[in-house]
Amino acid sequence: MEYVYSALLLHSAGQKINEENIKKVLAASGAKVDEAKVKALVSVLEGVNIDEVIKQSAMPVAVAVPVASVAKAEEKKEEKKPEDEAKKSEEAAAGLASLFG
Repeated sequence: MEYVYSALLLHSAGQKINEENIKKVLAASGAKVDEAKVKALVSVLEGVNIDEVIKQSAMPVAVAVPVASVAKAEEKKEEKKPEDEAKKSEEAAAGLASLFG
């Protein structure tokens, strides 16, 4: 997690995200630096528009689903769940019974 945070910190500071800078940030925070993770992070972030990724992942408050509708959806899932589990148990038992004749 600290590797991603170091990249985000560098990005917000307007610094280049490279191995050397990430190592410096991690060392300054007291974290142990793993060379393989640093190289992997830098290669994955190469060519990625971080601002665009952050913008896409942020969910506006106005678009959020009302809590009541989420609760109703969860209730419906719970109601269906016991039937599905019972059916799966029966199918599993039938499958096991066929193995032992």
